[in-house]
Amino acid sequence: MATIDQQFVEYIVKTLVNNPEKVAIDRTIDEKGVLLSLTVDPEDVGRVIGKRGVTAQAIRVLLRALGTKQDARYNLKIVNTDNESGEAHPEKPETPAKKEEDEPVKEEMLEDDEVEEISEEEPEDEENENEEESSSELAEKTRAELADLDDLDI
Repeated sequence: MATIDQQFVEYIVKTLVNNPEKVAIDRTIDEKGVLLSLTVDPEDVGRVIGKRGVTAQAIRVLLRALGTKQDARYNLKIVNTDNESGEAHPEKPETPAKKEEDEPVKEEMLEDDEVEEISEEEPEDEENENEEESSSELAEKTRAELADLDDLDI
């Protein structure tokens, strides 16, 4: 017979996954508290863990809240069974597949005359000059306001 904690986790997980019939929860008690080992279909492991582990963390938070009410310390371990032997092993962070974007960028070599053309162009500094003038005006205005405040007797 399943305990309240097993039923709780089972209910949450079965609503998340595509294969609810393959959800299994084993319960063991040790010196650290109650350990719930969750096993799901390999296709559903990602759904249970969620992006960056957010869903799994949310389930653990809810389980911790239940533990507060039950005066017990609960731990949830998500067991990954997607290896070929069918042997269960604890969840591991997945290594992302290498994408074309991850490949090193090949830089083109410029000819000497192209380098000269690029270096001869001068950037327009009008915007920079305007920004410097407005920032110096702002600084003067701020100094004047601070001087007015210093004159006040508080």
